Amino acid sequence: MFVVVVFGVVGLLNLYLWKRLVVDTTSRRSRGRRLGTAAMAVLLLLLLAALAFGTRTDPAISQWFAWPGYLWLAMSFYLLLVLLVLELPRLALRRWARRPRDEDTEPPQGVSRRVVLARGSAAIAGVAATGLVGYGTSVAMGPPSITRVPIELDRLDPRAAGCRIALISDIHLGPILGRPFTQRIVDMINDERPDAVAIAGDLVDGSVEDLADAVAPLADLRSTHGTFFVTGNHEYYVGYAQWVEHVRSLGIRALRNERVEITHNGGVFDLAGINDATGYQWQDPGDVGKAVAGRDPGRAVVLIAHQPVDVRDAVRHDVDLMLAGHTHGGQLSPFELAVSLQQGAVAGFYDVEGTKMYVTRGAGFWGPPVRVGAPPDITLVELVSA
Repeated sequence: MFVVVVFGVVGLLNLYLWKRLVVDTTSRRSRGRRLGTAAMAVLLLLLLAALAFGTRTDPAISQWFAWPGYLWLAMSFYLLLVLLVLELPRLALRRWARRPRDEDTEPPQGVSRRVVLARGSAAIAGVAATGLVGYGTSVAMGPPSITRVPIELDRLDPRAAGCRIALISDIHLGPILGRPFTQRIVDMINDERPDAVAIAGDLVDGSVEDLADAVAPLADLRSTHGTFFVTGNHEYYVGYAQWVEHVRSLGIRALRNERVEITHNGGVFDLAGINDATGYQWQDPGDVGKAVAGRDPGRAVVLIAHQPVDVRDAVRHDVDLMLAGHTHGGQLSPFELAVSLQQGAVAGFYDVEGTKMYVTRGAGFWGPPVRVGAPPDITLVELVSA
C-alpha cells in the first residue's frame, strides 16, 4: 500500500508538471507538445525505475537509471514549489490573459496572452529549479564538513572528559555513492583521531552481495575504543540481519539494544545503541529499556539511535545524551519543515527534558544526489563534565 501511495503521488505530481510545462505552453498536435510529452514520460519511467529497483539491482546497472531518475525527482520537487508560488500571480493575471485579442498589444505570430503567461511561468520555474539542483548536486557530491560539538553531561566522570565520538549517519551507499565515497569518509575521520566512532544507521541502500566492496574501507577506521553501529530504517529494507553480521566482519561492534562500558583515561561511561524503530515490522524493534538495563544510575550513558523521535524513550530511561541522524537536515529545503513535524528535530543540538540530543545532517544522501540548505557533515562530539 505504501508503494502504491508513493507511486500515485509521484504520478500526480508529474501530471501537474506536464500540464503546466507542456500542455499550457504548446498548441495541440504540435511537435513541441509531442516532444515535451515524450520527454516527461521517459523521465517519469526512469524515476519509477529508480524508486522500484535502485536498491535491488547491481549498482553498476542501477546507476544508469538512478542518476537521471533521482535528479528528475529533485527537479520536479523544485519545479512544483516554484510553479505553486507562481499560481498566485497567474490567478491575479487571469482576467488580463482572457481579454479579447488586441492587434496593437498581442504578441507576434498569434500567440495568446494565456500561452505567454504560461511560458513565462515555465521559464522562471525551469531556471530556478535548474540552479537549485545544480548547486545542490555540487554540495551533495562534495566532502562532508567536520562539525565539532562540545556537550556537557552532568554525570560524566571528570576523568572521561574530552572523549571524542565521531558521529556519522545516512551514508546511503548504493547506485550513486560507492567505495571512493566511503574511503573519503574514513580518511576524514582517521585524520581527526577520535576516541570512538558511532555509525547511526542508513549505511546502505542495497544488499551485502552488491555493496560489500563499497563498505570495505570501514574496516580501516581507527579510534581508541572502536567503531559502533546501529541499524537504520534502510537496513531493514535491504536485509538487516546480513548487514549486522557483515559489519561485524569489518571489526565494527553492532549494538543491538545493548550497552558497553567505555573506560577513558580511567573514567567510565556507558555507550548504548538501539535498533531502529522500523524494526518492529521485522520483530526486531528498538528498546531503550533493554539497552540500558542494569546500568549504574550514577554513571553517564550515551545512546546511539537512528531516529530523533526515539528521544522520548531516552528521556523516560534517564539517558544523558542521544546521538541520532535520519533527517538529513531536510536535504532539500524547505523539506525540513515536514521533517520537523514528523521527527520533532531536524539537525543540531537539542535539550529534551534534561536529555541532551545531537542530530547530524548525515554524510551522504537518499535518492537525489542533491542537498540544498543542508550540507553533509560528520560530527565530532566531545564529552565535557559539568
